[in-house]
Amino acid sequence: MPQAVTHVLVSIILLSIFRHIYHKKTNKKFPLQYVLIGGLAGVIPDLDIALFWIIYYLGYTLEQVHRTFIHTLFIPLIFLALAFISKLTIKRKIGRNKLSISIIFILFAFSSLIHLILDATLAGYIMPLYPLSLVEVGTGFPFTMLPEHLAIFFLATLDGVLFILWILYLELKHKISDFI
Repeated sequence: MPQAVTHVLVSIILLSIFRHIYHKKTNKKFPLQYVLIGGLAGVIPDLDIALFWIIYYLGYTLEQVHRTFIHTLFIPLIFLALAFISKLTIKRKIGRNKLSISIIFILFAFSSLIHLILDATLAGYIMPLYPLSLVEVGTGFPFTMLPEHLAIFFLATLDGVLFILWILYLELKHKISDFI
């Protein structure tokens, strides 16, 4: 499965692109905190791994826990419902940049969906409607398309490449070396 770095960075990269386009088209701000929150939310479906560590001593295996309930389309839908409810009921903004709770829930939904897409395309299969359906969706890549000795290194290499590209982007766009 894609590692945490891939899940975080793909969400951050997509949200950074959105932030740039949104600001150019509307001249409105999209705080960087939203990008950070969305990036961190990219690992929400893998919270089932933390659950596994808790219930391991009850006899559960990782296969019984991981990619079951939290790796479904229901999680992004729940976050969208929470966004809608919070938009209607919560008027207060949080933090110094006045972040909207409903937008935060939308970011959770977006990044959870991106996580599912990454897992389905880069790590075998997911069951998007579990437990209602056991139908699996995915490509099986890289494990079915690369030689075994290369497949085991593919996802770690992807993590490294994304991380290096992200750091280069930060340097070119935001001159992060000025802060060192």
